[in-house]
Amino acid sequence: MKKYLIALAGVFALSTAALTSQASAASYKVEKGDTLWNISQDQDVSVQDLKIWNKLNSDLIVPSQQLEVSPTKDDKAKTYKINKGDTLYKISLKTGVSVQDLKAYNNLTSDLIYVNQTLALTGDSDNAKVASVSNDQTPAKTQTTNTQTTNTQTTNTQSTNAQPSTNQSEQPSSGKTMTVTATAYTPNCAGCSGVTATGINVKANPNMKVIAVDPRVIPLGSKVWVEGYGTAIAGDTGGAIKGNRIDLLMATNGQANKWGVRTVTIKVLD
Repeated sequence: MKKYLIALAGVFALSTAALTSQASAASYKVEKGDTLWNISQDQDVSVQDLKIWNKLNSDLIVPSQQLEVSPTKDDKAKTYKINKGDTLYKISLKTGVSVQDLKAYNNLTSDLIYVNQTLALTGDSDNAKVASVSNDQTPAKTQTTNTQTTNTQTTNTQSTNAQPSTNQSEQPSSGKTMTVTATAYTPNCAGCSGVTATGINVKANPNMKVIAVDPRVIPLGSKVWVEGYGTAIAGDTGGAIKGNRIDLLMATNGQANKWGVRTVTIKVLD
């Protein structure tokens, strides 16, 4: 019995050591065929953080490259990763950095922030890169334009607060062009929580330009121009949104029904 217990203890010790070693691994060796997206899913981190931790200016990686997959002690001290329910005020209380400074360090023009967004907590030159990457994914709290045009894909005149607003002449000259099937939803749809996969409260901001996407096709946080809708943030996902399919946020059921199902051209801007 003693031998059995000793042997069992040995196995447990080895298993514990193996788990400890695995848990402490903070780097990943890039293999052929890897992408930052695949690595982020495997390591349960965001592409944004991988780029920050490894000082990457693009998504280009090469085989045998060693990537940091967790923040260093210094990174943790200088940055904050946003959790669900966080506000700039709450983060200010946790970190001791004023709301005004948080907005200045991260070039924020509103109080709207994302779940999993990384904020710089200092204004030094290294954190300027953090703020730059983070700010690319921060939508305005409200729409940035007050004047909206008529939807070119319908013959009926829409009211001044109707959501679809961008016509063909406003199509951006750059960006990855795709053809997708576009449907529409509202903040008050059956079973909807009113908070998107990235933490945007669409019930509080029903006129925001937000689209649900398949993250394997369009990365969450991307800015996307949609024909007949305008420039939106890829801020949500959906069980039926797979492949080249998107779902557009509309303020009312009338707007969503009027949109229906369309095949449109989009451009992924970043």
